[in-house]
Amino acid sequence: MTPARVAAEPAPFTPDIALPAQTSRCRRVLKHPRLMHHNRLVALVLAANLGVLWLAPAVAGTTAGLADAALANFAVAILIRQQYVINLLFRLATSAPTRWPLRLRWTLAKVYHFGGLHVGGAVAGTLWYLAATASLTADVLRNPDARSLAALTASYAAVALLLGMVVTAVPPLRARRHDRFEKTHRYGGWAALALLWAQTVLLQSSGVWVLAVLTVSIALPWLRLRRVRIGVERPSAHVAVVRFDHGVTPFAGSSTAVSRDPLREWHSFANVPSPGQAGFRLTISRAGDWTGSFIDDAPTHVWVKGITTAGVANIETLFTRVVYVATGSGIGPVLPHLLAKRVPARLVWSARSPRETYGDAFVDEILAAEPDATIWDTAERGKPDMVRLAYAAYLLSGAEAVICISNKKLTWQVVHSLERRGIPAYGAIWDS
Repeated sequence: MTPARVAAEPAPFTPDIALPAQTSRCRRVLKHPRLMHHNRLVALVLAANLGVLWLAPAVAGTTAGLADAALANFAVAILIRQQYVINLLFRLATSAPTRWPLRLRWTLAKVYHFGGLHVGGAVAGTLWYLAATASLTADVLRNPDARSLAALTASYAAVALLLGMVVTAVPPLRARRHDRFEKTHRYGGWAALALLWAQTVLLQSSGVWVLAVLTVSIALPWLRLRRVRIGVERPSAHVAVVRFDHGVTPFAGSSTAVSRDPLREWHSFANVPSPGQAGFRLTISRAGDWTGSFIDDAPTHVWVKGITTAGVANIETLFTRVVYVATGSGIGPVLPHLLAKRVPARLVWSARSPRETYGDAFVDEILAAEPDATIWDTAERGKPDMVRLAYAAYLLSGAEAVICISNKKLTWQVVHSLERRGIPAYGAIWDS
């Protein structure tokens, strides 16, 4: 019996297939959320910096050496977030053929944890910069002059900005005050870059070319800023389907950042291109003040910048068959993959009154692309056990991996429950 038929039963579905026991204690430890690949990359960058300090102590012996170490780490932190670099990372990681061992493909699919390099580089760069500022302070006290005093003033201002950016990025604070986090990083980052330029010129140091590359990297998305016309449909008061047709047809699995006020805030949504058609759609669900305002008072134009960027679900091509698990508006990032049919897929989607919320046409489009989909109406059946549904679909479809697009709590529940049982599972890690 397929999951689609089971889900159509009048009584709530509890899979007859029991979850397997968790694997070894070692695997349970290694698959703990605190040891996910993102955090391992943070640790790797910090360890590499400790290695530099141990193997090349001369770096820490001069202000110039400390400043160069700080700039090198800042370069890693900034460039790894550049849209072209992100797309390149995904292209390289997903170029592995499916004949390669599953263990290797399992690891390559963790490419979307690259943000760990950003965090590690930012933290290490800040620590090196603090040391460089302390060293510069000592230099100025020994031999003060107007140029070095100006450079020292710029350094202390940059230190204040960098510490503010690090503090607001601490996960609990970032989650509670995400708008503050974004504004601090945008404006604080620009100001810190300007101060680094000022310091480099005043001290005539060797970081000019690195700063030039970083400046171009940061400026590139803004050089592609444009205001475009959109069409908005509201299947319900909970959802807006936004249509774009401004000469861009993105690839399945990419996202676009949109804004109504480009200097204040940006929001990224998964692109939903339709095969053989120009343009694309975004599905925006009510999830806060910005999305609520967008649905209730839909604009005729929005701002877009940069290029479409690869997202977590692009890892699907590393596997012969996948299961997509989505809840609510998480179906938005999944739909383009179902439509593209690059990889055989089985869908498990849980949503409240899906036809009333998203419209008959939307649900029919999903079923046309994936006739065996499990669509669970939580208004009729209550919340399901998504881990058991995911495992049942994984087992019955013969998939190699599970990709979950949901809220943070459920995504981590599904991903880590399956990973601890030896099943490759993936989902967003909320690192930005």
